[in-house]
Amino acid sequence: MPFDRIALPLFVPATRMDRFAKASRSGADAVIVDLEDAVAPDAKDKARASLLRDMPQHPECPVLVRINAADSPHFDADVDACRGLPLVAIVLPKAEDPKVCADLSAHTGLPVVGLIESARGLHHVHAVAQACAHLAFGSIDFAADLGLAHDQAPLLFARAQIVLAARLNGQAAPWDGVTMAVNDEAAILQDCRHSVAMGFGGKLIIHPAQIAPARRGFAPTQEERDWAERVLNATRTSAAAIKVDGQMIDAPVIKRAEAILARGTAA
Repeated sequence: MPFDRIALPLFVPATRMDRFAKASRSGADAVIVDLEDAVAPDAKDKARASLLRDMPQHPECPVLVRINAADSPHFDADVDACRGLPLVAIVLPKAEDPKVCADLSAHTGLPVVGLIESARGLHHVHAVAQACAHLAFGSIDFAADLGLAHDQAPLLFARAQIVLAARLNGQAAPWDGVTMAVNDEAAILQDCRHSVAMGFGGKLIIHPAQIAPARRGFAPTQEERDWAERVLNATRTSAAAIKVDGQMIDAPVIKRAEAILARGTAA
C-alpha cells in the first residue's frame, strides 16, 4: 500500500490483540501492532506469541508491526516473527543506521518505516531515508534524548529535517509524533494543524478517540478550501496574469491550491 494513503495509523499493544478487530474498524488508516513501548520487558515473549497466534491472515485494514530497536535483545526474535505475517511494513524504532534498515527490509521482504527518535537518528536522517520506505517522528523519545521540552518550538528543527529528508528521497510526507492528550480535541486539532504546516502527511495515533479530531486537523479549513477554489477558478477563466484576494497568481500558488484541495479529498 502506498504510504500516502496512510495518514492516521493507530497503535495497538501486541498483548491486547483482543482490541485488534475494534481498532481495524475505528476509522484509522492502518493498525500498528506494538511490540515495543506498549509492552513491558517481562511480557515481550507473551506479546510475540500473541501476535503470531491472533493476527488474522486477512486483516480488515493495513497492518504494520513496531518491533524493538536493533540494540534490544528482543530484536532478532521480533524480526523472525514478522516474516510471513500479512503486514504492509515494519516500524523500526530508533532508526539510526541505514544498514540496519536495509538489512531488515531484505530479511523480511517488507518495507521499513524508520522512526526518528534520537539525536543520532536525526543526524543520519538522510541516509536512513534512503534505506527506508517511509519516515516517522518519535517526538517524545527525541525530546527526552536531547533534554528538550516536548513542545512545538524546540522541535521545529527536527521536524523540518525529517520532512526535508523524505522529500529529497521522493517519499510520501512522513508521519508526525503522537499527541499524549486523548480526550482534549482542541489540543489534538491544534497539533495536527501544526503537523500540516510543517509538511507532515499524517500522525501516529495512540487512541481511537483521537482519530476524528486528527482527521479534521489534517483536512483543510473551509477558508483554505474557498481560497483554493477561487485560485483555480480564476486560472481557468483567464490566460493573463491575474490576482486573487490581492495576490498575484503564479505556478507555485496554483500548486499550493491544488495541494489543499487534494488534501481535502484524502481527508
